Amino acid sequence: MTDSFERDRCEEIAEYMIESKATVRAAALRFGVSKSTVHKDVTEKLRYINPGLHSEVGKLLALNKSERHLRGGEATRKKYLKMHDASATTSQAV
Repeated sequence: MTDSFERDRCEEIAEYMIESKATVRAAALRFGVSKSTVHKDVTEKLRYINPGLHSEVGKLLALNKSERHLRGGEATRKKYLKMHDASATTSQAV
């Protein structure tokens, strides 16, 4: 199945995600692996390694999925505010 390094990584990532309420993207950055690796570790491999932890991470992933439209909307709002601020600064300098 998986070697001890992969088992340890799966559990470490899952524990980190639960403790910090991190997204897959944040966990991938923290552990220096791809988002697909994190997702596969916590959704597929962890099921056989630590079923209890797998269940907890599943709840967090469901919560993150239900909230992602809010995070996306906030990111878009910040983007356009930044663009507006930059254009206002440029027009004042002229």
